[in-house]
Amino acid sequence: MRTDQGYTRTAEPALAVSLELAAAKWKVALHDGQREQPAVYTVAQPQAPARLQAVLEVIEQQKLKWSLPAGVHLVVSYEAGQDAFWIYRALRARGIECHVVDPASIPVERHKRRAKTDRLDAIRLVISLRAWLRGERDRMHVVHVPSPQDEASRHLMRDRGELQKEVLQHRDRMRKLLVTLGCWDEVDHKAFAARLARDQVRCHDGAPLPRELRERLLRECERLALAVQQLAALEKTQHAGLPAPARERIDLLTQLNGIGPVGGSRLALELFWRDFHNRREVGACVGLVPQPYDSGESQVDQGISRQGNRRVRALLIEMAWCWIRYQPGSALAQWFNQRTQGTGPNRRVRRIAIVAVARRLAIALWRYLKDGVIPEGAQLKSV
Repeated sequence: MRTDQGYTRTAEPALAVSLELAAAKWKVALHDGQREQPAVYTVAQPQAPARLQAVLEVIEQQKLKWSLPAGVHLVVSYEAGQDAFWIYRALRARGIECHVVDPASIPVERHKRRAKTDRLDAIRLVISLRAWLRGERDRMHVVHVPSPQDEASRHLMRDRGELQKEVLQHRDRMRKLLVTLGCWDEVDHKAFAARLARDQVRCHDGAPLPRELRERLLRECERLALAVQQLAALEKTQHAGLPAPARERIDLLTQLNGIGPVGGSRLALELFWRDFHNRREVGACVGLVPQPYDSGESQVDQGISRQGNRRVRALLIEMAWCWIRYQPGSALAQWFNQRTQGTGPNRRVRRIAIVAVARRLAIALWRYLKDGVIPEGAQLKSV
């Protein structure tokens, strides 16, 4: 998800700094706009906080070397990745302007083979940052950084999804192991574990399970019981552990037919934690906008952009099908039915149309949360 809301055009001299992050060492590129090539350094302290402190020391040394004033406007940027936003928050706490950049937005050469090193990437990023500060906003896109609370709240739903996946994996694994011996017993973790402990599970011919397989199934049952226990505890406490604004958004979303507590929670925590300025930002954020290719005589529909949060995109597609089913009188459902009526068994048309419904639904729900405008024709749940 990206935005350029932090952009401020200024004519004052600025020292641009870019960080190319790696597991063991960082590349630091500095450019003040007064020379042809930026300065590039490497910091390789064993701990990440020490590397960040070394970066600050490099910046101070370069200020002295280039005779820059102590209060020169300092801007730091780095690409979004596995380091997330802790560097951004650490620099902001020191009063340093910092921007996290979408890596896919940095322009690169289109040669078939091009040199790519951490040094070249750091130089390319600092040059793009200089251009961005001059007002060339298409040179890179800045990521919208969530607050620490918004970022932490998302882990509740993501952990729930991982636990659900783990439960299904354990059950499926046990079921497949039993099938190899011609046993088709149900693998509900409580009843099955009790029968397995009493050695009541048998092969296809009534023979007892091999000792090694039985012990493996018992270990699987223990892991399954733990995952089920953690999932139940999380579902019981997740709503109460959220901040009040997030709970309010979830309650508003779940008042609509077709949106349950799980879908409403995921949508509120993964998408609507941030503020959008218009409907185009909403569509672009979830990656459901069309990407045409129109050059000369070549006109190709490339489908949707697939940018942004893939979890939200998959959720909106699933939610769009539920909306068609549980909100048949809504304007969105009627729009979908009009465009798919008479297509017969052609499911491709329906799959294409549902993507458009998902994008329109995301925009309608954003307006619903922002301005209180109920989607046209939508029904609320009866209290």
